[in-house]
Amino acid sequence: MQPSGVWALKPLADMTTAEFHDWQKLLEERTGVVVNDQRRSFLQTNLSARMRELGVQDYASYYRQVTDGPRGLVEWSTLLDRLTVQETRFFRHPASFELLADYLRGRIGAGLERPLEIWSVGCSSGEEPYSLAMLAAQILSDAGQPDYFGVTGTDISLSALAKAREGLYGARRLEQLEAELAERYFQVQDDGRYKVLPSLAARVCCARLNVLELAKAPMSGMDVIFCQNLLIYFRRWRRREILNRLAERLAPGGLMVLGVGEVVGWQHPDLEPVANEQVLAFTRKG
Repeated sequence: MQPSGVWALKPLADMTTAEFHDWQKLLEERTGVVVNDQRRSFLQTNLSARMRELGVQDYASYYRQVTDGPRGLVEWSTLLDRLTVQETRFFRHPASFELLADYLRGRIGAGLERPLEIWSVGCSSGEEPYSLAMLAAQILSDAGQPDYFGVTGTDISLSALAKAREGLYGARRLEQLEAELAERYFQVQDDGRYKVLPSLAARVCCARLNVLELAKAPMSGMDVIFCQNLLIYFRRWRRREILNRLAERLAPGGLMVLGVGEVVGWQHPDLEPVANEQVLAFTRKG
């Protein structure tokens, strides 16, 4: 093997059309994620980076390694982290959180018989579930029930989940967060990073889940489901399948918030669309 410095400079050959199709098929079969031609360079770049680390020189050899039984599954898990971690930030779509705030106030006003259950589907490195937790904590605190909720974040990426559980973010991550929220829910560390307060982190649980396996998911009776910036990576029929599964896990009167433009024409007999021009959301009848 060449010294790493030299090897890192050596470009890998372009992926052939046949190799690209093999990787496309593998990703879609295992995760549902579709890598179209526009994202071919993204796939090739991330595969190349991992192959250099392993000293593997061609895509076909690496493909065989990834699909080689139990040993391949370990490498597949490592690779998946490179291919699925998406850009995220706190309170990413403000209009969705404004809608959620109104919904929570209405639920609290009607009286809560049990703690609210909130689910962040595709939680990545934790910004969304912690945003949901901050909002719920604030609204419930005003009602004298600050701990009367729980947030579950799920993702397919183990490294993203590890970051979410750590709850530690660089100062830049908090730049767009209201100063009051940053002061109230984060502790500044000696290295200048910010850590989610233990009292808030205790309300958030993060677990691994492949959305293709929602039928086996233990979640049920959820009061709120957030599924944003995830469905765009799936084929249209798969998006509808995922949404049907999520709808089954929504409690009567529950709210499901989706990414604007991620799904068109989907309907469910048990759900009613929310009248809001800025947010794509549904409530479950009853």
